[in-house]
Amino acid sequence: MIFEPFAPYQAGEFQVKFATSAWERQEAHALRRAVFCEEQRIFQGGDRDAIDDHAIPIVALSMMGVTADRLVGTVRIHQETPGLWWGSRLAVHEDFRKIGALGATLIRLAVSSANAMGCHTFLANVQPQNGLLFRRLHWDVVEEFEIYGKPHLRMKADLAWYPPCETPEAGFVALPKKAA
Repeated sequence: MIFEPFAPYQAGEFQVKFATSAWERQEAHALRRAVFCEEQRIFQGGDRDAIDDHAIPIVALSMMGVTADRLVGTVRIHQETPGLWWGSRLAVHEDFRKIGALGATLIRLAVSSANAMGCHTFLANVQPQNGLLFRRLHWDVVEEFEIYGKPHLRMKADLAWYPPCETPEAGFVALPKKAA
């Protein structure tokens, strides 16, 4: 008997929410290290900085029924001054980057939860290859500059497109788009 190859299991939905457990925070840091240190080689040794001491990590979890199977994406947010919020270290595991809803849903929860906490301005430093995604999500380029030896876009979210999310610990569900 010959077995036909089959596609690996892919979750039917993903939960995007504030990290609420130690394993979620640990896995978020591990994913950031994999993306920013190993893959992109932006940082040597680790990408943690003083912002991590007060930032709120947001995670995307691959769901198997009602249970999280694995962490597949992350971003962090922090308030720099009253009302001025930043998003940073957006990372999606390379096996899940073709699921366009993940990055967009991480961004949506980042801005919507900050909006619920009194945000009047939400900024992010974005790598140019991700600029189109942010533009589609109603962000504008404020300036172009270089950081960590690489070009970046400073972008600002249009808060009118991000209604306040009062339940970020539960967050949002992201559904993968069906292949055509």
